[in-house]
Amino acid sequence: MRFFWIIIFIGWCQVAFGQDSLAHHYDSLKDVKDLFSKKHRPKPKPQDVQLAFDFTYLPAAGYSLQTGFAAVVSANLAFHLGKEKEAKYSSISTSFAYSQYNQTILPLMANIWSGNGKWNYSVDWRYMNYPSTTWGLAGRSDPNDGYTIDFSYFKIHEVVLRLIAKNLFIGTGFFYDKFWNIKELSANGQPLSSTAITNLRKQGLSGRDEIGSGIPIRLLYDSRLNQINPHQGWYVSLTWRDNLQNLGSKKNWQSLVVDVRKYFKVTKSGNTLAFWAYSWRSGTSTPYFLLPSTGWDDYYNTGRGYIQGRFRSNIMNYLESEYRFRLTRNGLLGGVVFANVQTYKENLTSGRQVLAPAMGTGLRIKLNKHSGANLCIDYGIGQNGSQGFFVNLGEVF
Repeated sequence: MRFFWIIIFIGWCQVAFGQDSLAHHYDSLKDVKDLFSKKHRPKPKPQDVQLAFDFTYLPAAGYSLQTGFAAVVSANLAFHLGKEKEAKYSSISTSFAYSQYNQTILPLMANIWSGNGKWNYSVDWRYMNYPSTTWGLAGRSDPNDGYTIDFSYFKIHEVVLRLIAKNLFIGTGFFYDKFWNIKELSANGQPLSSTAITNLRKQGLSGRDEIGSGIPIRLLYDSRLNQINPHQGWYVSLTWRDNLQNLGSKKNWQSLVVDVRKYFKVTKSGNTLAFWAYSWRSGTSTPYFLLPSTGWDDYYNTGRGYIQGRFRSNIMNYLESEYRFRLTRNGLLGGVVFANVQTYKENLTSGRQVLAPAMGTGLRIKLNKHSGANLCIDYGIGQNGSQGFFVNLGEVF
């Protein structure tokens, strides 16, 4: 989630075995833990077991456009399961947040690579109790037309992929999204009249819940070695989702997400130029909350410069570029500059394409020099006065 975090305490611990652990060749680099400890971290001893863990946790308080002030606890575990130097990083991330607007957010995400590199397991579980603002459908929505919706959300997305060629995987899994206790509220916090005509009701909301349940098919090409903080390689993902009433979905509908990222290491110190192209297309019968929308991608990171949910339609196209650079020679501090643009049809399925550009800059604070985990604090500026802080544990893409 997007928070402007005020750091209260940062923790780090490492369990490492073997010559190929994560903890080699980092003597010249520094992270936040080094600021509070004069002792050198233990170097791994040569052993036959090849296993290493890097754990980062971050209790904090902060602020974002979407949540107001919030208390946050985040954690990330990074590790290698393979012995080879080319083995990819696996990671598990979770957090708990409670906000000024009575929002509760509890995600658990994992991206696990098998030791032999032939299997990839991805998990995205999420619970949210989420009073927030919506602006209706399509790219023509007025920034002053937002109103409050309150709902609970439970998400289970799981995919298993099998290697079919170098860095190329294919697989399937199960996607389940449930929204319940849905309430549309007026300016004084009271439920809207049952006769009121809203975009949510136009999109087919019946009762107080929406359920999408289906089988995904995913094709993945990933040549990055470090998914937490990549400096090189390609990431290309195509995910087709078929939601079926026979599996519990309230409607039959389909969606396609194409996610393409490319990274160029442009200096020896690790300065990186990154590009991100993202296209999300869904049928017009898709439930309102599952339509393509700003900041509702799997990692909630599209559209820095705009509040989550600002635009929503059945087709979203998105482009972003970012330059990442060191501010200090020891890697403790870094910076970024970025620009992005998202497009939606003027109406739900027709009309001209409406562009919503944004740009910004940000600070990177190294939380863990072994895994490359950064605290990312960005300030983005969009159109019509839209601006604010956007923060992640790990790079935005």
